[in-house]
Amino acid sequence: MSTTWKITKLGEILTQMSRQEVIDPNKQYRLLGIRLDGAGPFLRETKLGSEISANMLSRVESGDFIYSRLFAWRGAFGIIDSDLKGCYVSGEFPTFATNPDYLDLNFLLYWFRLPTTLKAVVAACTGSTPLTRNRFKEKFFLALDIPLPPLDEQQRIVTRVEQLAAKIEEANRLRKQAANEATALLNSAMNKLLAQADKKSSWRLGPIAAFAEINPSRAGNVNLSLADLVSFVPMRAVDDITGTIAWPETRLYNEVAKGYTWFKEGDVIFARITPCMQNGKAAIAYNLVNGVGFGSTEFHVIRPGPQIIAEWLYAIVRHKAFRDDAAAHFKGTAGQQRVPQSFLEQKEIPVPPLSEQHQLIKYINELVARMDALKRLQDRTATELDALLSSILDRAFKGGL
Repeated sequence: MSTTWKITKLGEILTQMSRQEVIDPNKQYRLLGIRLDGAGPFLRETKLGSEISANMLSRVESGDFIYSRLFAWRGAFGIIDSDLKGCYVSGEFPTFATNPDYLDLNFLLYWFRLPTTLKAVVAACTGSTPLTRNRFKEKFFLALDIPLPPLDEQQRIVTRVEQLAAKIEEANRLRKQAANEATALLNSAMNKLLAQADKKSSWRLGPIAAFAEINPSRAGNVNLSLADLVSFVPMRAVDDITGTIAWPETRLYNEVAKGYTWFKEGDVIFARITPCMQNGKAAIAYNLVNGVGFGSTEFHVIRPGPQIIAEWLYAIVRHKAFRDDAAAHFKGTAGQQRVPQSFLEQKEIPVPPLSEQHQLIKYINELVARMDALKRLQDRTATELDALLSSILDRAFKGGL
């Protein structure tokens, strides 16, 4: 850090603003939220005053610096731009103004993306739990020391960081594009395979229920003592990307004997609730403790019969076209929509002879292996790009850019 940089408390250069208004029940209020990791404020929703439980709200103005008390530890800081001028926030979103002759707010925003700065925020947070209820109160915010160069140097640093950040963002965009293209390739391959159904007389076409048992009964099928161990699969244990039970738990049978979905080794489990179903949350139940699994009640269980292998059934239910059709048959209220059992029972699928199923799955698995290798590379690249931005910010605030 240059000797011309002055250590300054935020309270010396920022002034907290108070523009509280009593809520008018007949007025429309545009309400803001703040994204994490320095991504800034956004219009969350618009509500009539009569729909808001609070008595007062605070108005924000263009050029305000704002943060979330609850999620400051996750980098929920930002600047109000002209599009959000006149929006409203609760008291959980303190706002501040500054003299633009002394401080470039983008310089401040980048400073709050430094790991060392966020570490100081975490240390100052108070609350009843160690995570989201921790509040970063204004007195702690204003007491933070920031190394502050002259305004022209702040602006030069902001320009340089933005140039480098733009290159990182472009690299991230290309990374995501490659991953999406890989997924599209797999869907295209499945489309071509399934299109063969009309051309091959050896393939059968019929409802899933003709080839598999849907949500089989547990009665008489689980012969365990209450002290035996079983696998437990909450919804979060199924990896959306790989389509596997990536994080299973082990529990006593006594703990899960009631109130959970039951399945056994080789069954296909399929999330029935949105958005889990649309994200591809499905898996084959492999390597279950004692061959038995229990999991979320939001899973459908599909047990392959003698004419279909689990891998072929799984490939079909994970296919985007299948999930799109399932979504079109959702039932329930908004936010609680589910794929009904009747859809799985009646949905027609193509089923090749067993020998062909094994051959096709071998081909699909080769594609999946290549796609997974690409995704692992992309994940590594994403981690490296995140670290690169942190390194750039660290150098910037040490006067090294």
